[in-house]
Amino acid sequence: MPQISKEKKEKIQEQVLHHLFSIFPKQIFTSDIAREMARDEEFIKVLLVDLEKKDLIVRISKNSDGKIYSRRIRWRLSNKAQEIYSKHQ
Repeated sequence: MPQISKEKKEKIQEQVLHHLFSIFPKQIFTSDIAREMARDEEFIKVLLVDLEKKDLIVRISKNSDGKIYSRRIRWRLSNKAQEIYSKHQ
């Protein structure tokens, strides 16, 4: 499989951030983001973890009852990133 350039990865990350901003404060699973972006789940997960390291998104590993997900992760835009996006809209 060919390598994806850094610029293209950044563009896809921007699309993910925009999608998360548009549904904020709703939390969405990795699989739903991958479906929306028409990309592979593992590829999207790598991009999401990178965005998490930059403090742009937040990982949610527990459901509403407080039980830890065994195989799923939900994501939402961080409050800091949401404020920045709101100022630029």
